[in-house]
Amino acid sequence: MSPTRTVAVAALAAIGAAAATLAAARVALKRQAAHARRVIGKPLGEDALEADRVWRRRLEGKPLELLVLGDSIAAGLGATRRKETLGARIAKGLAKKASRPVRLRTVAVVGSESSALSDQLDELSDDDEPDVAVIVVGGNDITHRVPVGVSVAHLVDAIGRLRARGAEVVVGTCPDLGALRPVPQPLRSLGSRMSRQLAEAQAEAAVAAGAYAVSLRHAVGPFFISQPDEMFSLDRFHPSALGYRRTAEALLPAVAGALGFGRTSAATRHPLDRGRGTADEGPVASR
Repeated sequence: MSPTRTVAVAALAAIGAAAATLAAARVALKRQAAHARRVIGKPLGEDALEADRVWRRRLEGKPLELLVLGDSIAAGLGATRRKETLGARIAKGLAKKASRPVRLRTVAVVGSESSALSDQLDELSDDDEPDVAVIVVGGNDITHRVPVGVSVAHLVDAIGRLRARGAEVVVGTCPDLGALRPVPQPLRSLGSRMSRQLAEAQAEAAVAAGAYAVSLRHAVGPFFISQPDEMFSLDRFHPSALGYRRTAEALLPAVAGALGFGRTSAATRHPLDRGRGTADEGPVASR
């Protein structure tokens, strides 16, 4: 056999081996993904607690209108009491900062991908005028392998519709799926990398569209990694009461700051088309 033919055969063999390895890896990842879907989320069912109401109604003034949309985290799946859901915790915190009652409206649906944001917004009537909306979505986009560009396009569309209603918008970016210890390796590392890519794309698109973006990976991710038994609920996937408290605390400065009730935190990226509001110049605080 000539040297040239020998090299060609060796190259083909290497390519064949690489292809076989890649195929085996894909099969392994699919099996791990199927296993993860079987074990995650089942103990909690598909319905989060209903927490919509006027919180801190004894405070004076017209209630602020808070809208929460997105996936199971936004819906509060994993909380065992209404006041522990993400929406309720943000509502109570905002009421304290603003010294006004807050009416919570939750249209988030367990299991939602970013594509569901449009249907969630369709639940609003023409007369609904939220002062601020909180969006948390992305985890299901990763598990269902939705392309980042497609996912972000749905998010931007939702932000645009909310801004057209006069609402301030705060986006909690996709959490780091690397914190999910029940998910085996290498699927967990792959999920971590993909969720970080989506989170960064969400943040960039959100601020460009006029929303505030809060990195949940940076703000609360370390707690979920270092304290999994305390931060996760019994399904080891959705937040516990403490997990929701930490997440709400991370989002609250942006929510209140967007309305002019205090300053945002270091974890917040501000809209590109507007300056940073203060307690004296915010759009709602000045009303």
